[in-house]
Amino acid sequence: MAGALIIGAGPGIGQAVAQRFAREGLPVALIARTKERVAAAAESIGSLGVQAVALAADVTDEAELRDALDTVARELGEPDIVVYNAATIRRDAIGELPHRVHLDTYAVNVLGALSAAAHTLPGMARRGGGTFVITGGMPEMKPQYVSLSLGKAGVRALVELLDAEYGPSGVHVATVTVGGVVAPGTAYDPADIAEHYWRLHTQPREQWEREVLH
Repeated sequence: MAGALIIGAGPGIGQAVAQRFAREGLPVALIARTKERVAAAAESIGSLGVQAVALAADVTDEAELRDALDTVARELGEPDIVVYNAATIRRDAIGELPHRVHLDTYAVNVLGALSAAAHTLPGMARRGGGTFVITGGMPEMKPQYVSLSLGKAGVRALVELLDAEYGPSGVHVATVTVGGVVAPGTAYDPADIAEHYWRLHTQPREQWEREVLH
């Protein structure tokens, strides 16, 4: 296997998913916005004996993200699974944020995932298989989290579109919808959430799920 690519590999779900795939012996590529964050993520799987590629890239910069994805493909091969875990999470009420901030937030929560999918899924389709999972949230829209609610609604729409386009070619597209605040030792422990990503990746085609709610 060429391995797993985690975009948004910060503490919490991103690192837990990277560790979960590394424990299966898969090489892992990690992308995060800052060098410090992605270095910490790489260090967290360093003892597991797998190859790790760590790259800093801003998902809202399409050229920068595509360059990072090309680097991953050169160093590890085209990934078997891509996990898009980048998100901007904030409390904001209706009418509170200016349009510019909403657009910046949407660029992280949805458009970065679209760019990553457009760059990686055609190759999966040509090979006849692969997995693309987006970390979702907000199983119910909340007026205290307007920008996040809009973004996570966009994630659901994107997953549906990608599934319609690439699912018939053998690409499993799904979202893991997290319904609470992620923290170790709680019902939303990142290690427990990470199990969903591995299960989705290994599901037989006749059992594919498009959304898992944790």
